[in-house]
Amino acid sequence: MQLPELFTPIQVGGVTLPNRIAVSPMCQYSADDGSMTDWHLMHLGNLACSGAGLVMVEATGVTREGRISHGCTGLYNEHNEAAMKRVVDACRRITRSPIGVQLAHSGRKGSVQAPWEGGKSLAAGASPWRTVAPSAIPYGEGWPAPHELSVSELISLTDSFSRAAQRALAIGFDLIELHAAHGYLLHEFLSPLSNRRADAYRAERMKFPLAVARALRDSWPKERALAARISGSDWAEGGIGPEAAVAFATELKAIGFDFVCISSAGLVPQQKMKVEPAYNVPFAAAVRKQAGIATRVGGMIVDPLQAEKILQSGAADMICLARALLDNPRWVWHAAERFGVRLDYPPQYARSHPAVWPGSRLARPQGAAA
Repeated sequence: MQLPELFTPIQVGGVTLPNRIAVSPMCQYSADDGSMTDWHLMHLGNLACSGAGLVMVEATGVTREGRISHGCTGLYNEHNEAAMKRVVDACRRITRSPIGVQLAHSGRKGSVQAPWEGGKSLAAGASPWRTVAPSAIPYGEGWPAPHELSVSELISLTDSFSRAAQRALAIGFDLIELHAAHGYLLHEFLSPLSNRRADAYRAERMKFPLAVARALRDSWPKERALAARISGSDWAEGGIGPEAAVAFATELKAIGFDFVCISSAGLVPQQKMKVEPAYNVPFAAAVRKQAGIATRVGGMIVDPLQAEKILQSGAADMICLARALLDNPRWVWHAAERFGVRLDYPPQYARSHPAVWPGSRLARPQGAAA
């Protein structure tokens, strides 16, 4: 039987993913001064036995001030590194799938509350920090104006990304994903809505993101994998769109990146998104075709048949899932069952495999027939 695209292996750089389904990086806002806690051990351990071909660790700040919130993870000191290694080592004992980390800097969208606390900029009594950006333009009404980064500060931040990559290597990650989307620092440099500098970093908006990308390529072994999450659209007048994504992806490929993950939005509050099933897929298709680089895509992809059609159409090479896996951590198992693919379960859970548990047909009447 020919395997569905979802369950065929794929080579990215020097790493082989056993299938095309990735656990998307998902911020948990549960770290202690950048260091992972038992919540991360539970959260990532659960997803490590999901059957996904790649497990990604959440957006991780390369500096303390590069975190989104006080609860976000970081890789800026030895304590962060040790705490993350503890969690990754535990996941290694659960899954044979590769594990990656997303390296990020929050830019002007940092120093905020956790979403369940309101997600607003931190008040004076909540230990806020000075945010930074390409230009001193607040994210939105009521937000503080960020500090405009100097050239020397940009060089220092580039070094911070390299040092975080070295920590990621010591931890043993298979893959690094550079976060250049969702309105965070690198995305802020790429968009004219947030980058209004008076120097070369405005004339060439890719200049700083590409400097960081080159630094990561120099710091990260070729036998592992290197990727970037980029934005397909700002969904706002005057912002960037698919053409900018194609141009950026083309440069990343030339530097030696192995694939890009296509997302969109998050740069400005006045965005007007068209949130519908697979809304990022047209952006991914354009990047894949015009830049000639492998692509991963997510965004309202919730059904296995929907995901399979995206791959078969040639719009993307991989699918990433976030909330779909929070809603159903067994999404991959059930997708395999639906396509009639034999997927090994952890032995402790083997009694629930549809081959031996008749209850699966009651729980999911469509089974492999769909």
